[in-house]
Amino acid sequence: MINEQIRDREIRLIGENGEQLGIMSAREAQARADEAGLDLVKIAPKAQPPVCKIIDYSKYRYDMARKEKEARKKQRNVEVKEIRMSPNIDTNDLNTKIAAARKFLEKGNKVKVSIRFRGREMAHTQASRPMMDEFAAQLSEVAVVDKAPKMEGRFMTMFLSEKK
Repeated sequence: MINEQIRDREIRLIGENGEQLGIMSAREAQARADEAGLDLVKIAPKAQPPVCKIIDYSKYRYDMARKEKEARKKQRNVEVKEIRMSPNIDTNDLNTKIAAARKFLEKGNKVKVSIRFRGREMAHTQASRPMMDEFAAQLSEVAVVDKAPKMEGRFMTMFLSEKK
């Protein structure tokens, strides 16, 4: 709340330089803020009595927006990239998939490695577990296994993330 929106009978006032001006009526505090050419802003409404401060509200709002924007800039959005393979993948194709996964991990993304089983391949799902272990071993210097290989329907999935 700012200026005339403050309807409390008594408030604790803080000056524009941060000094305590004491407890006074809201009208008297508003008069002091007008005298200084600034705004009266309620900063702690739950306190007894509520705390108000004399500040330039538009500058305060601008500073808060800038701080929020800076915090968002530092925030890292981690994506999950998926690498799909089949159980009868060739060695060179596997190496290509490993190289792609390495790129994703170096950019800071997580990688979901999945093997899709079709038809009769479902009878030999355990034969693909060594391939998943080999995939993780090849990337062990840049990645760590978040979730070990596990069957989920027709897919065997494993999650990798960047080593800290």
